[in-house]
Amino acid sequence: MTVAQFVHQTKYADDATRVKIDPVTFEVLRNAFVNLVDQMSEQLLKTCYSFVIYSRDFSNCLCDAEGNTVAQGTQDIASHVGTLHWTAKAVIEAFAGDINPGDVFMINDPYLGATHFPDVRIIRPVFVDGTMIGMLQSNGHWADVGGRVPGSFDVTARDFFSEGLRIPPLKICDRGHFRGDVARLIVSNMRLPDERLGDLHAQMEATRVGETRLLELVDKYGAETVVAAFEECQAYVARVMSERLRRIPDCTYETVDYIDMDPTLEEGMIPIKVKMTIRNGRIHYDLTGSHGYINCFLNSAVGVTFSAIAAGTKTFFPDVPLNSGFYRIIDMDLPEGSVVLAPEPAATAGSVSGAFEKIMNAIFELWSRVLPERALACSFNLEYLLVGGRDGRGDPAERQGFMWYDWLAGGWGGRCSKDGANTTAPVFGVGLALQSCEVQERLAPITITKLEMKMDSAGPGKYRGGVGLEKGAILGACSDTVMSYCCDRARSVTWGIEGGLPSIPHGVWLNPEREDRRFLGGVFAGEALRSGDHFTRPAAGGGGYGDPLEREVSDVLEDVIDEYVSIERAAKDYGVVVHCIDKDVCDFSVDLEATCALRTAQRQSRKDKFSLPPSAVRQLFVDGAIDELDLVRHYGVILDFTQEDAPVLAHTTEQFRQSLRQRSLSHWS
Repeated sequence: MTVAQFVHQTKYADDATRVKIDPVTFEVLRNAFVNLVDQMSEQLLKTCYSFVIYSRDFSNCLCDAEGNTVAQGTQDIASHVGTLHWTAKAVIEAFAGDINPGDVFMINDPYLGATHFPDVRIIRPVFVDGTMIGMLQSNGHWADVGGRVPGSFDVTARDFFSEGLRIPPLKICDRGHFRGDVARLIVSNMRLPDERLGDLHAQMEATRVGETRLLELVDKYGAETVVAAFEECQAYVARVMSERLRRIPDCTYETVDYIDMDPTLEEGMIPIKVKMTIRNGRIHYDLTGSHGYINCFLNSAVGVTFSAIAAGTKTFFPDVPLNSGFYRIIDMDLPEGSVVLAPEPAATAGSVSGAFEKIMNAIFELWSRVLPERALACSFNLEYLLVGGRDGRGDPAERQGFMWYDWLAGGWGGRCSKDGANTTAPVFGVGLALQSCEVQERLAPITITKLEMKMDSAGPGKYRGGVGLEKGAILGACSDTVMSYCCDRARSVTWGIEGGLPSIPHGVWLNPEREDRRFLGGVFAGEALRSGDHFTRPAAGGGGYGDPLEREVSDVLEDVIDEYVSIERAAKDYGVVVHCIDKDVCDFSVDLEATCALRTAQRQSRKDKFSLPPSAVRQLFVDGAIDELDLVRHYGVILDFTQEDAPVLAHTTEQFRQSLRQRSLSHWS
């Protein structure tokens, strides 16, 4: 199916036929629609069974009768919002002529515009006097939807058949009758079916609350006015965005970001190319030249790719509401059969960690050139750690399966005049909450051993990236337990711009304090665990903005005092020589003369380091002359730490160095 076939050719009312709404009524209804969706969210939070959904991995929206998004809530997930109109339209197309009062629909199909199988959407049409006027949609991330591994993130998957249950548009309620047989069929193919069924009912109830609130507005203002406000909300956004874009001179920019690898191919990162053109009040995104779809779960289908484009653009226009009016000013060319338009049955469960985050950060870089006053370097990559098995606590006769589904906050990229935000939700959705350790320990046989800001995780720059987190845990009494990790940027390390440097690689360490410790990398599935195993991983900081040797010395000193930056890396990354006088009272000093000399020496020699043969750089690392952060930040060399001898990844290193030359070295004096 082509992109063109996904595009619903909506016939918008023209000014001559559109019902006129006075400005006060329009503003009241526009905000009432958002409030309506927020009430759906509150209902879902109160009734959901899954801790994942309770931690706000969900989104709701109001659509018009053609499936176009009218309003989202105030904390919805970016990667969801840009897909909700696709799934509404898919339901309308699949059930044309058979959508009735009391019907409720269900879908999770990424090939019809959804994100991935775990994001299950419930859609309720709303009728007035027998005519459908709109739809309420609730999308929740179910902690498991079946498949080969607990959590349904199988990095080894080459197609969707091992990723869980694919749900095309179907009726879960038919004219008010709940189809329990269909619901049981669905949840019986998933782990913890009772929890899944509870989430299904919670989402249905959220859409019912939305329907009630919408009909209250109809009673007050009339159906004709409410429906007219649906279109006016979209037209308003399209008009505002078009006017903003017309103020920008016509321009074209392009860049490239990378997924770490295709595990079935020779080493080398997977390029995603993004070209942006602004002209005549419109934006055109061309992703031609992006790599073909890969044999793992990091591909994206049309919904996720479009959502990344919309969310990346919206980030630079924070005051403009997001609805289908925003989408009207965006055009896109997506190459068929590519990693950004993966064909059925390519695996897509990890699309948000894979293609989505790369597209979104690439768009950040492009808009940073157009609106430099809002510039933003690359932010840390969304990551999920999943541990599932049999809970060994309590009575053996009552032991249940458990699913520990964990994600971390991390650092956003440095900005044109400010450091990046520390320990913030990923760009895929800033409404996502950091989960409670206490609740996690109650729900699963896992004890949290560490949750702290990670020193030196922020990408160095004149304005450094935000600081990331590190989390560790130990596995308690359990059996038949495996671990999977859905991330990326163990190799395509979070990058800086305008001279800024990268942050740190992602990846999980198993038993890091034992002799048999292993680095499992940034993407793996089905790693067997035993009681007593300890694992830890960081969420990276953001990339730096601007030359780190231009950072104010006083700011570097403050970072050392705050334990964001170590004394060692203050010298290596910023050329600032800091002495510790009394750590207990935060008494540190800067040797200004030594700092001046060190910065001068670094300016003269730093570019040469990126020309050293990677094999020679690896030997420096083996000899202990440099560390892992030196490899990435000062030599641009990527090693494969999942192998015992940590060989050089030659092609990956070449790509990574090219990225550094463009984003960092070319801006150094």
